[in-house]
Amino acid sequence: MRGIEVARAIEAGFRHAFPDAAYDLVPVADGGDGTLDALVSALHGREISATVTGPDGNPVDAAFGLIESQGLGVVEMARASGLALLRAGTNDPMTATSRGTGELIAAALKGGARRIIVAIGGSATNDAGAGALRALGARFVDANIEELPPGGAALIRLRHIDDGDLQARLAGATIEIACDVTNPLIGPNGASAIYGPQKGASPQEVVELDAALAQFAEIARKTTGVDVRSVPGAGAAGGFGGGFLALAGAQLRPGAELVLDVLDFAQHLSGAGLVVTGEGRLDKQTLSGKAPYAVARAAQARGIPAVAIAGSIALTEDELESAGISKAVATAPASMRIEEAMRRAYELTQEAARRLAETLRT
Repeated sequence: MRGIEVARAIEAGFRHAFPDAAYDLVPVADGGDGTLDALVSALHGREISATVTGPDGNPVDAAFGLIESQGLGVVEMARASGLALLRAGTNDPMTATSRGTGELIAAALKGGARRIIVAIGGSATNDAGAGALRALGARFVDANIEELPPGGAALIRLRHIDDGDLQARLAGATIEIACDVTNPLIGPNGASAIYGPQKGASPQEVVELDAALAQFAEIARKTTGVDVRSVPGAGAAGGFGGGFLALAGAQLRPGAELVLDVLDFAQHLSGAGLVVTGEGRLDKQTLSGKAPYAVARAAQARGIPAVAIAGSIALTEDELESAGISKAVATAPASMRIEEAMRRAYELTQEAARRLAETLRT
């Protein structure tokens, strides 16, 4: 279900116990899947379709969000350059390109956006965002002043970056990257070593990609004076964070924090008596800053109790309490097959909300 549908199911369940309460439905996200939908829905924007370059160079149908009232564009990297766009086992991390993400950013700029938010989860690429930066006007050339082919591996031959057209296109615009990892660009904890194998890289390819990103970082430093090799988060999405930090002046921000800021979540909390949050599964990852954690902590800071509804719960009561969640309920029993739980998602969420509300009332 989309975030707004989940919110409506929760409201429907709560109205059984609290029919006269005022409900403010604010779908949120943490910079991953669903960020575009959450922001477009909450800020009354629109989703615009576009055909762009996929990670393997073939065209894919994608979309970006445009909130014209705020001059805000929202791009999800997974929609243009995501691993899920390819058949399992077919991705080549040596040549995969982030160009399509840059094409979406360019389309948002053309549509009037001056602030661009890029959610970078789920990428198939390891090219330091070079493909996306190229789509925005940057040129990456070798010792013979010839354009490099797409992909991260080719960056080992990088000798010069021409960012003149890139800077001109981004003049007056800001790019913020929703980034929840702290990996540096290179090294044993860098983009290639940690995430390369997930994208299909062999041990030897990991070594080659790491060297290529190191070469990119060195030439980027000579071009802009910005050294991103060890910056926390620069390794996000195959180095996309580092590339955009160095060449596009982008900001790297925790995803949930960024989304709540854009939604002016503090204003929504004003006068609230209870906050209900949730996600598919409450587990250890939730505690690392995912949306329910950020929402609950924001509520806790204002003395507002927070409760949660999730597909499943793998946290103890003490862990939930430490996150600011006073009570949590699961939508489905552990014995239920995931296919049935997904098919009945609205019904199960509404029923879980009803049970939670009845508990709170008594």
